[in-house]
Amino acid sequence: MSITQAESHVMEALWTQSPLTVEEILEAVAGPQGWGEATVKTLINRLLKRKAIESRRIDGRVRYVPIVSRAEYLQTESQGLLDRLFEGRLTPLVAHFAKHRSLSPDEVKQLKQLIAELDDAG
Repeated sequence: MSITQAESHVMEALWTQSPLTVEEILEAVAGPQGWGEATVKTLINRLLKRKAIESRRIDGRVRYVPIVSRAEYLQTESQGLLDRLFEGRLTPLVAHFAKHRSLSPDEVKQLKQLIAELDDAG
């Protein structure tokens, strides 16, 4: 499932706290993004059509909850990035970031630890 960057703001609000009403979603995302009510409602409707969220009537009000988990979204997006830019291979991605972005000593330590854990598991 593909969720646009704009839609991801609505999803983040719902992953953080749900169920939420339209007004609560609007409060969470409109200010930082500068979006109006119509934009937020459009994003909600797109997510409903894609079955990323669903509406439920709770205490007489329509509230929205995520169907797609944040973990599922991250897996899909990260795999898509790997596929598009690095032919599905992880090593060139890590090499790219290591060459073009300074890694902190803690990040290097974490990468080494991850590689050691992968070696032990394999």
